[in-house]
Amino acid sequence: MSVFARLPDGCADCRHKNFQFDSIACAGIYKPPLSSLIVRFKLADRTYLLEPFLSLARDAVVRADFPEPVDFIVPVPLHWRRRFQRGFNQSALIAKGLNFGDAQFNTDLVRIRYTQEQALLTAAARGKNVKGAFAVRKGHNFKGRNICLIDDVKTTGATLNECAKILKEAGANKVFAFVLAVAGQKDI
Repeated sequence: MSVFARLPDGCADCRHKNFQFDSIACAGIYKPPLSSLIVRFKLADRTYLLEPFLSLARDAVVRADFPEPVDFIVPVPLHWRRRFQRGFNQSALIAKGLNFGDAQFNTDLVRIRYTQEQALLTAAARGKNVKGAFAVRKGHNFKGRNICLIDDVKTTGATLNECAKILKEAGANKVFAFVLAVAGQKDI
């Protein structure tokens, strides 16, 4: 697996897109064997894969070198129905296992609307699917804070983008993103 670096203009796929999150880091490219393992972890209840994923993620987080300290680690939330069906939120499992200094695990970002699975939709439909699907709990403490938003995969960035938008509307200073893998990238 390649070591990823931050390019001045971002990756080739993202250079001309406007994202709400300030920076993103990943552990790898979404292709076999990583993609196969992520699918098994998430959809076939292979939670024993969490430890190897966390090992990859911890190394990538060190390399990410986000420009400001992270106050909260926030997983992308699942709707309660999907979490009940799956039995767990894969993003929350990853988030709980990461360490960003003194950052605290936080679940004040919630999914308030059941949505179609993003994997079943076209790139154009993904943004519409998640629009208005997230909110923050009353009494949250995001104002002026730096947040690292955690998900398993970034494909188009629609989910991360919508979550980051909601977090910034709630007063977050910076929203960084971390994913296990980014889809649509080419090996160097």
